[in-house]
Amino acid sequence: MSFQQLLVKGLLKLPASLLVKMSGGKPISIDGNTMDPRMQFLMAQGMKAPAITTLSPQDARTATDEGLALLDAKPRKSVTIINRAIPGPDGNELHVRVYVPAENPMHKGQPMAGMVYYHMGGFVIGNLETCNTFCSILAEDAHAIIVSVDYRLAPENKFPAFVDDAVHAYDYISEHRRDFGITSFQPLAVGGDSAGGMLSAVVCQEIKRKGGNQPKVQLLIYPAVDFADESGSMKSCGEVYPLTSDIMAWFAEQALSGEADLEDLRASPMREKDLSGLAPAIVATAGFDPLRDQGEAYAKRLSDADVKTTYICYDTLTHAFTAMSGVLPPAKAACEELAVKLGRMLR
Repeated sequence: MSFQQLLVKGLLKLPASLLVKMSGGKPISIDGNTMDPRMQFLMAQGMKAPAITTLSPQDARTATDEGLALLDAKPRKSVTIINRAIPGPDGNELHVRVYVPAENPMHKGQPMAGMVYYHMGGFVIGNLETCNTFCSILAEDAHAIIVSVDYRLAPENKFPAFVDDAVHAYDYISEHRRDFGITSFQPLAVGGDSAGGMLSAVVCQEIKRKGGNQPKVQLLIYPAVDFADESGSMKSCGEVYPLTSDIMAWFAEQALSGEADLEDLRASPMREKDLSGLAPAIVATAGFDPLRDQGEAYAKRLSDADVKTTYICYDTLTHAFTAMSGVLPPAKAACEELAVKLGRMLR
């Protein structure tokens, strides 16, 4: 652990009242939710750095990587992590990272299910490191093999390149699951956070359109399911670090080629009229997140379409909490709870 990480962890152990005093003087409350004081302190510190909208995409990636590295925990030691590559949809190579949990006495002798996972980042930033620790938590606590996909990013590769990668990766891993240690008759799930949650929703919809077998579960964590949404929490939480409405607009500018892409179901899966027949879902949101309301609305639409859906909102947290388990106990608890819920649904 670096000195900076030790410093951050030490500061977050200060009394809640002092943390609030150091980060604005009064608790932050929006839409009836009150932010965790430690989260509020992190937000205040993060807002001192230049906004990624003022940086080039390449510099934004570096700044985000460095910032999240201070907040995340180390991957679970019992999980074996393997880097490899698979063929991409256009002859390109996609890098993936495979997380294999140690033998769990509770499930001794049972073949393991699997999950294809996509990281967050607005299709512009993020990589395999962004969700490295969270994927190890999913592997250990859900007792499943997780395959994390490093899809192409914009603006170098605009929509639908990242969608094509996501769909292709799921299809390839499903067809070659034994190569990843997933027994052929064991279920395969799909999941992701933010942009990765959107990709997971699109994968399920694309499988339905092709008449294929749905994943066992879709895990959608603060999913971005409507690029054109400007209502509700998009406004009330639009200035909350680390994801603001300005940053979301910047992501859209980098990722999309024009307004027509906003209407494409592969960019805005919320706009699909018929959600019936999709995989059972776990949908999680954060109380202080512009994406909160559209995630909740998508969960409701899934439920209304008779899709078995579990919805949970972590009211005191912000966007990106899956990468904050090293310094924020509520984020760590949320990550572990989601992993346990996933494991139960897989079994």
